[in-house]
Amino acid sequence: MDTAVPVTLTLDNVLYERKGDIAYVTLNRPKVLNALNTPTWDDLRTAFEWARDDVSVRGVILTGAGDKAFIAGADITELAQVTAFEAQRSSRFGQEVLDLIEGLGKPVIAAVNGFALGGGCETAMACTIRIAVETAKFGQPEVKLGLPPGGGGTQRLPRLVGKGRAMQLILSGGMIDAQEAYRIGLINEIVPADRLVARAEEIIKSIAANAPIAVKFALDAVNKGLDTSQSEGLLLEASYFGLCAATEDKKEGTAAFLEKRRPKFLGR
Repeated sequence: MDTAVPVTLTLDNVLYERKGDIAYVTLNRPKVLNALNTPTWDDLRTAFEWARDDVSVRGVILTGAGDKAFIAGADITELAQVTAFEAQRSSRFGQEVLDLIEGLGKPVIAAVNGFALGGGCETAMACTIRIAVETAKFGQPEVKLGLPPGGGGTQRLPRLVGKGRAMQLILSGGMIDAQEAYRIGLINEIVPADRLVARAEEIIKSIAANAPIAVKFALDAVNKGLDTSQSEGLLLEASYFGLCAATEDKKEGTAAFLEKRRPKFLGR
């Protein structure tokens, strides 16, 4: 695709737009607070597959339509009807979609513009960085419906905020505001509502200014390293460090530094 031409692709429940080297993925069900049902999960997967496979995309901004919710959680109407087998299959499908987002190889910024509950909080946690408006609310209220979290909440939340805080949120099913989410490390920044997307763009652009291969390997090293021991993570880091040392971008980056100029990375 030509990076000079904005691309808009509308799915039933998700809007995908590319402007320059940034892809914008918007959950587009504002009447139900962008709740996640099976078709929406499917559309979300499709949108992120587009972002992954488009070499011109350097980063993704994920948000929700309207001014009330990022993603308010699961579609309870659908959830109420599922059997045990369907629930397990649905959980695994949602987890696979969020693994795709987390392992995209490109930074994904969650621009949280309202409620991020249940699957919404889980979706935000799968993103590389989370920023939120002051009025945003976060929580894992699944136990109030007779269920544990099913989209990775029991795994990603303790890794982000620690076991004790995660246990309290998950077992109580309570909500926290943006200030508390920031205090415990669940989100990176609180920004004014009218600056939310602009700030996400600034973060993407600051990352996109760096060597693409180094960014991808750094993302992989952090994500994969968290799933292993520190010593194994260090071996992985050294391997990626060596691979990047053989790239043209490494030659360009070091040369630009020594010559006191801005580097021109080509992603190879």
